[in-house]
Order: sequence, then structure tokens, then C-alpha cells
Amino acid sequence: MASSSIRGSLLFASFAFFLFVLSSTSAAAAAPANLVLSKVDRKIDLVSQVVRTTAQIKVENKGPEPAAEVLLAVSAEQAKSLAYVRVTTAEGKGKNKAPGVVLSVKPQEAEDLGNVTFFSVELPKPLGKGETVALDIYSAYTHRLKPFPLEIGQSDVQLVLYHDSAYYLSPYPVKVQTTSLRVPSFRVESFTKVEPSKIAEGEIKYGPYENVPALTHTPITAHFENNEPFAVVKNLEREIEISHWGNIYVTEKYHLTHAGARHKGGFSRFDYQSKPSASGAASFRHLLARLPPRAHSVYYRDEIGNISTSHLRSDLRKTELELEPRYPLFGGWQVTFTVGYGVPLEDFVFKTEDGRRFLNISFGSPFVNVVVENLVVQVVLPEGSSEASAVLPFHAEEALKTKFTYLDTVGRPVVELTRKNVIPEHNVNFQVYYRFNTIAMLAEPLLLVVGFFAFFAACIAYTHFDFSISKTSSSYQARQLREEVLDAVQRIQKVMNERAVVSEKLEASLRDLARTGNVATSKAARKEADARLKETAKDLKAILDSLPPSSRPTVLAKVDNLIQKEREKQEKLQQKHTITVEAYEKKLSSKDIDSRVGPYQQKLNALKQEVAELLNSLDD
Repeated sequence: MASSSIRGSLLFASFAFFLFVLSSTSAAAAAPANLVLSKVDRKIDLVSQVVRTTAQIKVENKGPEPAAEVLLAVSAEQAKSLAYVRVTTAEGKGKNKAPGVVLSVKPQEAEDLGNVTFFSVELPKPLGKGETVALDIYSAYTHRLKPFPLEIGQSDVQLVLYHDSAYYLSPYPVKVQTTSLRVPSFRVESFTKVEPSKIAEGEIKYGPYENVPALTHTPITAHFENNEPFAVVKNLEREIEISHWGNIYVTEKYHLTHAGARHKGGFSRFDYQSKPSASGAASFRHLLARLPPRAHSVYYRDEIGNISTSHLRSDLRKTELELEPRYPLFGGWQVTFTVGYGVPLEDFVFKTEDGRRFLNISFGSPFVNVVVENLVVQVVLPEGSSEASAVLPFHAEEALKTKFTYLDTVGRPVVELTRKNVIPEHNVNFQVYYRFNTIAMLAEPLLLVVGFFAFFAACIAYTHFDFSISKTSSSYQARQLREEVLDAVQRIQKVMNERAVVSEKLEASLRDLARTGNVATSKAARKEADARLKETAKDLKAILDSLPPSSRPTVLAKVDNLIQKEREKQEKLQQKHTITVEAYEKKLSSKDIDSRVGPYQQKLNALKQEVAELLNSLDD
């Protein structure tokens, strides 16, 4: 089943390239016809998720006119995943090979390129008739290895497909060429044979092929095992904040995913930990970051909080941070986290002869073998900086913004750099130049001093001013009158509650009389109640006399009505008590007692309701 799918893939690739050759004929005509590649030795490294290609070519000028540039051809499909390209001159051989000169590589601007993308390489000097030049071409591609099958279980290994051409794609004829594919393991399921071709010790070799015409393409596919971590960062936000008080603070926010074959089925942590060699071979649980040598205050956390599964190793030459997410990452799984640290200012910020300052720090992610699809680097300069600009060894979109933090008045300039498809080769130093006056460092401390001075001055002024309202003003007198009235009302309510308690005790004595028939006890309760009611009546009179004259008309109307109804209630209760005691002294029947007391009880209940309503109305 798998082999038939691979054969189908090869047929489709062959048909696609047939159209590719037809559409790129006009582009081939644009290449100088007098150049020939006398030798091409191409090596493709498929060990990690990034496909790295090294091509050593010899260019020979057969024509009469000198050539100032050489064209490189990349298929449109590969150009979409091209992350990095570098061309250098090759001087010497073997151990005597000296570092070459890095040449300028630019996309070729031409119309109707079809399915081929061309890059022009500017030679150090024009190549004359009969002369040759040796070039080393290094390129790196992402997302070129396709998992096959697309889904695997926890105990399965990961197999991938790689599509390319047995021939080196070039707009020039090639006299002799070879291609080799280096795979990470000896397990190669299948590969396309284009004679002469062979496989030995984890390397698939094609060629040598002679006299290959320009833009010749023969599709090949290799199907092999690759369990290297396919760690892809969907989004990475790096913030580099410069403080001229002594430190640079770096904050990196990651959205990491495993871009390999998707995990299917359940996950057993027991199998994963007990059989590490046979379970989860294609997963990864550790990431290694190489931080600057004197990094300090390192932290590693996510949305939940700090993650303690990390190890920091540092010496005078390097600082290594080994991270372990909360769970191992299988294909399709993802995680978000934040890494932050500080570095000394003097290690990364320097001065130029014209008085400018510049930051010299690495651009990409510090993690090893990680692909970043979208990278945003924000360099936050100190407030008061000006003339900010960035210098990079490769293209990146640049924008200037402003950020406000604590105690800022005009904001801090921010140089924002954005690039897609970033690989470890991009983790090189870049520079941000700016002008900054040291006096501007005093702005925030002075702002704090002025703020504290103003605060304490306001406190002193507050303590020396009298903000009280005059006692002769109408508003003060109205407030004072309201407070006195409220106090009197509360005292009246308290006395009324006391009288209600006396009434309740008197009624309780009648209930005891009905239960025990003890007349003497009931008479004693009556005597005590009468004495207490007289005392509370005096208290009410004293409260009413203490009210200010201006408030009496409004308050007395409600209070007088309340007192009158409450007295009627007490009188009815006393009458009820007298009749009940006399009936028990005469030893009347319960029926006769109820008939005598009934009318008084009805009137007493009505008066209780009226007194309660009048008492509540005092709150208004």
C-alpha cells in the first residue's frame, strides 16, 4: 500500500515537472549561453527537519564576453520553503582550503519565470573567456520532509518522504555532476534509482552523470526513518529592552508545536517512561537553548506559572538552558511558554566614533534545531533615544513604534523586525544604532522626586487649612438639626421597645395564671409592669422636651399619635388583666372568662398593629 502511494507520488512529480520544463524554457533563454558548469558536487543533509544542501560548482566561461554574474535556479516549490542561501568563493582544496569571500545573492528580476526562481550571484570580478571560478553554494529549506504515514502511534517510528531531482537544477549545461543524500539512519524504506545510483552506510549516491543539459530534471523520492525532533515555533516574540542603568532584559514568548507525523491513539506515560527506547521515539521532551555567557535572572514559565523542570548550566564561555515542558510533545501537540533573562549592558551596547550607540546581539531563537515560522524582534530603546535604525545581514521587515512603560512621558522608541521562516543559521548578530544623551537617564528619577515633593507639599497644605463648615451657615445648622432629630427618634424607638417588652411580660403572666391558677403571682407581675410603664412615660416626656423647637411640629405629630395609641394599648391590656384576675378569684369557668376577655383581646390586637405601623413610620 505504501509503495503504491510512493509510485503514485513519483508519477505525479514527473508529470508536474514536465509542465515545469515547458514553462521554464523562456527563463532558461535568459541565462548567458556562454557559461558551463564543468563540475558539480551536491550533498543534501536530511538528518534533521531542516534540509541543508551544499553544492560545490565550477563555472567556466566558454564565450568571448566576460560574465559578471552567475544564475542559480531553484524550483518554485522549493523556493517557497527556502530559508537561507549563502554563496562563497572556493579557494584551495582539502585542508588547504581557505575561507572564501561571501558573494551577494539577489532574486533575479525577470518576467515569465514560470516554475523556476532564479538568483543572481555577483562575482568578485568578471569571469573572462576560458576562465573558471569555484563556488560553494549553501542553502537550507524548511518543511521539505513530509511524514509518511501522516499518523503514527506512540510505539511507532517516524518515516518521511523527500522529493528532489537526481540532477542539479541549473540554467547552464553541466559536464559532470554527483548528488548524495545523507539520511539519519540506516533504515531506508525505498529510494528512486537513477543509474548509476547506490546506497551505503546511510548515504544515497547518484551519479556521476555527464553532459546534462540545462534545466534537466529527473524526480527522485527517498522514504526513510527520521526521529529527530520536528520542533517548529509557530510564533516567537522577542523583546529586548535596553536599560542604561546596567542591564538588558530579554523576554521570549513561544508557541511551539511538533510538526512531525500526528499522534494517533492514546498516550501511556507508564510505557513512555519505562520503555524510552521503544515508546515515543518520534517525540521530544527536552529543548536546549544557548544563552549569552553572563545571562542572569533566568526564568521559564507558562500560563499556569513557573515551570521547575529546567536546568541551567553556565561558565565563562556559555550559558545553557535545558527546558522540559510539562508533557512530552508528540506529532500535532503544542505548548506555549515564556523564557526571560538579563545580560550586562556592557557586553552588548557599544559606542561609535561619531557618538552613536549600537546594540550588537543575536537575532534568532537561542534553541538548537528549531524552525521559527514567524519571528518578531522588538528592541525597546531608552526613553529619549533618537535616530534609531537596524543593520542585518539578511532581509527583514523593519518598523518604528513607541512603547509606554512606568514613569514614561513621551514613550520609548521601539525598532520592530519581522521575518518568516527563521532557522538556526539566522541566529547571528545584528545591530541597532541610536543616539542617546546620558542626561536623559535623570528624567525618571527627577520625575519621582518632583512627584514625592508635590505629594508631601499637598499633605502639609492639607494639615494647615481648615476645611470645616461654619457653624453659622444654614447647611451646617440643617445638618445639626437632622442629627438631633434622628437621635431623638432612635431614643423614642428604644423606649417604645422597652414598653413592648413590659406588655409581653404582663401577657405572659396571664398565660401562667391560666396554667397554674396562681392569682398572687399575676398581681405581682401587674404591679411591676405598672411601675415600669410610669418610668418609661417619664423618659418619653424628657425626650420630647429635649427636641429643638423648630423640629417639634413635624416630629410631635407622629410621636403624639404613637404615644396615644400605645397608651390605649396598655389600658386595654390592663383592663384585660383586671377582668381575668377577678374571674379567677371568682372561680368562673374558662368559657365565661373567654366571653368576658374576648372583646378586649380583639381591640388589643388592632392596637398592636397600629402601634407597630406608627413605630416603623418614624424611620421616614
